[in-house]
Amino acid sequence: MTKDNAYLMCKEASMATILEIKHLADEEMQTEVIPLRSGDPSVPAEEQDGGASSLAIFLPDAQAATGAAVLVCPGGGYGFIANNHEGVQVAQWFNERGVAAFVLRYRHAPYHRHPAPLEDAQRAMRIIRARAAEWRVDPGRIGVMGFSAGGHLAATLGTHYDAGDRTAADPVERISCRPDFLILCYPVITTYPPYAHIGSRDNLLGENPDPTLIELLANERQVTADTPPAFLFHTDNDAGVPPENSVMFYLALKKAGVPAEMHIYADGPHGMGLGLYDPVIGTWPERLADWLRVRKII
Repeated sequence: MTKDNAYLMCKEASMATILEIKHLADEEMQTEVIPLRSGDPSVPAEEQDGGASSLAIFLPDAQAATGAAVLVCPGGGYGFIANNHEGVQVAQWFNERGVAAFVLRYRHAPYHRHPAPLEDAQRAMRIIRARAAEWRVDPGRIGVMGFSAGGHLAATLGTHYDAGDRTAADPVERISCRPDFLILCYPVITTYPPYAHIGSRDNLLGENPDPTLIELLANERQVTADTPPAFLFHTDNDAGVPPENSVMFYLALKKAGVPAEMHIYADGPHGMGLGLYDPVIGTWPERLADWLRVRKII
């Protein structure tokens, strides 16, 4: 599948978002990009859209650094990576506020399915925590942020983390991958109809998934009292991923006694990223900044 075909086939994206992605996909800031795993063989050309996994590092000015950090998971229906408006632009926004940002390129369909994306997110979180001192990051203030299907990945990391394998030969694998907070933007949460985004589910699990996996990755059913606190943002008329996804996760957090804040705006298309072009929707990032301050993350 070519990149252009992936854009056109991704049912979750609005046409405006598709055009923006196609125009901006290759316009990235100059930054260090590291592979998630050393010694990986080079990815065959036919797999380049879904075979590589890496971490792009965006650090704020040393004088402005707060010590907080965020792993950013762009969306793309588990079929491509919306790396600019849900990745690089978000990293810039965080850097301007003294927060280190790490944009994840995770494996995805058509060549990779679960658990590959989750393994990549877990590995990325361990790397950030392992190299926290080098990047001027507080290992106790590292969150994960995700958009759309990337929101599902972020929520999956927040409900399927582990403390690390103390017997692992690789020291990175000995470190916890639990995020300290979650930021979920118009996220895919459930894998069950009527609110599941079936395109994302099919890309992640295949067209006839094992019912056990459907249950396991319905993240509203995996929340516990140990799930990290969360900020959620959605729009009421989201035609790609219904806002019930955020509502279900919020209610699960509330039932488990986990601190959470949710903002649902009346109007706005799916896949808007920061939404800074809109005078109303564009206010949601400042609500996030307020939440980060209230939580003493920044």
